[in-house]
Amino acid sequence: MDKATRVLVIGGGVGGLAVAIGLHQRGIDVEVVERDKDWKVYHVGIIVQANFVRALNMLGVGDDAVKAGYAYRGARFLDLDGNVLKELPGDTAVDGLPSDLGLTRPALHKVLTEKVLGLGIPVRLGVTFESLDDRGDAVDVVFTDGTRGTYDVVIGADGNYSAVRKALWPHAKPQYTGQGVWRYNVPRPEGLEWSDIYLGKDKGKAGYCPLTPEEMYIFAVFEEPGNPRFAPETLADEMRARLEGYGGLLAEAATHVTDPALVVYRPLEACIMPAPWYKGRIVVIGDAAHSATPHLGQGAAMAVEDAVVLAEELAERAVDDALAAFMERRFERAKLVGTSSIQLGEWDMHPERAGDPVALTDQIRRKLAEPV
Repeated sequence: MDKATRVLVIGGGVGGLAVAIGLHQRGIDVEVVERDKDWKVYHVGIIVQANFVRALNMLGVGDDAVKAGYAYRGARFLDLDGNVLKELPGDTAVDGLPSDLGLTRPALHKVLTEKVLGLGIPVRLGVTFESLDDRGDAVDVVFTDGTRGTYDVVIGADGNYSAVRKALWPHAKPQYTGQGVWRYNVPRPEGLEWSDIYLGKDKGKAGYCPLTPEEMYIFAVFEEPGNPRFAPETLADEMRARLEGYGGLLAEAATHVTDPALVVYRPLEACIMPAPWYKGRIVVIGDAAHSATPHLGQGAAMAVEDAVVLAEELAERAVDDALAAFMERRFERAKLVGTSSIQLGEWDMHPERAGDPVALTDQIRRKLAEPV
């Protein structure tokens, strides 16, 4: 089987844009389709660590991401009153760049879209696939705009509710984990140089992370029995209720949660696929393959790592061998992040049988600082 020379990426989010950049850098003809004609992302903060910074640097956008966000010293665990229990400092540098970074989702999206468009990679918005026909030596694709194309490989990077995954594995669906996450952007207090996580409250945790010199985001992850839906006008009140009882900087930050329209609430759903994440010449990456909960702050990092590794392997090997090598390098690492994230959520909800969340977080941070 020959190497791939023409690849389609379905999904223009973090993983899809990253793999498009990686493939283009290695001389592979790539195009992207994205179903959202406006190509928008919601305005929340994300936490990224050493492995994410390293992977972005390999794509040539590490410096841009750092400039778009805020580098901080690492993670701290605090008690309910805001007293420091444990510090987990990041490595001082990764490939010359900071190892812990906060940035907004729109800022990261801007970095990646500008790189993709600057490289001249074709992106079609408001378009996705209608059908995929893998005929062994290529994949024939019919698009929703009526056009057609033939590709050596098709990559599904279309998120937790992946249509590509559904087409290949219709029974693989995200499952509610029992928790929801609340997010809100607030002013960053002068001198805050850590991402803090407050422990000590039943059924969940809360904290904050710097995003820019002026802004940080606060988050609350709590058990939400029955996967409730909340009226939009109640979201600020509901989030503040979950932040009651905390001291320290979090108590002050919670007073800024006033506009229900700016609260981002999501039920936590996970779908960790068994190996392999491909059938024939169609492969899924990122959340389409291994969506997890945000307890380790690794969702974006896992997608970008997938992208870097898949681009490397497709450039070096015939398609069958490349996909097998991709799985060999990625499966256990992504599974570790996914299962550990879900475990941390289970410990939140069932403290009577919980392990040590600080020790597990430290263990995973150290493991992920190793090269892919």
